[in-house]
Amino acid sequence: MAKSLMPVPDPHPDVFDVEWPLRVADVDRTGRLKFDAATRHIQDVGSDQLREMGFEETHPLWIVRRTMIDMVEPIVFKDMLRLRRWCSGTSNRWCDMRVRIEGRRGGLIESEAFWININRETQGPARISDDFVAGLQKTTPVNRLRWKAYLTAGAREDAVDVRPYPVRVSDIDIFDHMNNSVYWSVVEDYLAEKPDLVAAPLRVTVEHDLPVALGDDLEILRHDYPAGSTDAFGPDVANRTVTTLTYVVGDEVKAVASLFAL
Repeated sequence: MAKSLMPVPDPHPDVFDVEWPLRVADVDRTGRLKFDAATRHIQDVGSDQLREMGFEETHPLWIVRRTMIDMVEPIVFKDMLRLRRWCSGTSNRWCDMRVRIEGRRGGLIESEAFWININRETQGPARISDDFVAGLQKTTPVNRLRWKAYLTAGAREDAVDVRPYPVRVSDIDIFDHMNNSVYWSVVEDYLAEKPDLVAAPLRVTVEHDLPVALGDDLEILRHDYPAGSTDAFGPDVANRTVTTLTYVVGDEVKAVASLFAL
């Protein structure tokens, strides 16, 4: 949970580098770039890089298993966003991809996401072609990336809060389940009551276990762990206050999020 994110290898010809404006739908009432909007940008720049690399037709389907986002400094409305994307770890079926989002007038968001290449017919993990992997490895020496969960679901019995989260038709994507960015709308709902967290550098991680479908009775279980009680998250987080949000349908865990100040 307290891992150090790979620094941007700049300048580097294989770092994908684009700009686009920050739009009104991307910001909250204060003008801050929201986490759910940042996640959409992370998805979109991934699609653009895939097209630029020439693999949009051969590797069209990807799902994200984990996204870690550090809001180092808020990016505010009417700014121009610079997004840089590069690979920080590879395997033959999945990869870690870093995205740095900067505002021209200030503000910085760092992220890393664990992406799995999906076979259209089986809907399972698929091998990434050798030439694609070779391109990804130009920015990282990590070529034996393994999946390891960082987060543990909280139980309903000791949750400090349980809230329903209705799933809307507009939340469902091409895979017929709730899009990754919607999980971050849940994070924004929590942060609306915690302005002190948004004011400081903040790390939020979302891990996905199972998809959420239209019609599911989704609930969010919240657990708060005070500083000094968080050694279960690792020694580097033991002195932090950590909040977890567990996404459940009945007794089935769909995803888990964690939040703590950096």
